[in-house]
Amino acid sequence: FGHPAFALLWTATLISNIGTWMHDVGAGWLMTTLDPSPSVVALVQAATMAPQFLFVLFAGALADRVDKKRLLIVVNAGLVGVIAALALFVSAGRISPLGLVAFTFLIGTGAAFIAPAWQSVVPQLVPREDLSAAIALNSMGINIARAIGPAIGGFLIAAAGIATPFFLNAASCAVIVFAVLLWRPPQ
Repeated sequence: FGHPAFALLWTATLISNIGTWMHDVGAGWLMTTLDPSPSVVALVQAATMAPQFLFVLFAGALADRVDKKRLLIVVNAGLVGVIAALALFVSAGRISPLGLVAFTFLIGTGAAFIAPAWQSVVPQLVPREDLSAAIALNSMGINIARAIGPAIGGFLIAAAGIATPFFLNAASCAVIVFAVLLWRPPQ
């Protein structure tokens, strides 16, 4: 954490990952209320992961060819809009099972395009001798988010309603946009 750019982006990523895990709980919970069929509920997870398989090679090639900062800003800003739209549909009671799966697929697609760019940014944030520690901290952040995000999501659904995790996930993606805007990559 001795490198300000790494600390900033690590913290923003932790917040965003917590938002993602809250969102995942909300999507699963919502689908069970829309259509409790196990196969339909499983479509939510499939729609989350399918873009990783479909777009990983293209996303990696794109991350190698374009400005990573710009890619992260554009995709995360798009995710803010998509997730906020989902949150609005959910809060209005206007989401269908197919709509939830479609939104989930779009969000998974955004995540598929973000992952290679994030992974290639870490070496720009810390010197070579601190790279293994930075990678370990990234893994730790993912595990922290994975541990507390679902619990927070479940609590928020019970306390504030099913749309809350979606609104907070949109806000957590906005945190990433602002953090990346503040970051000054080496030239």
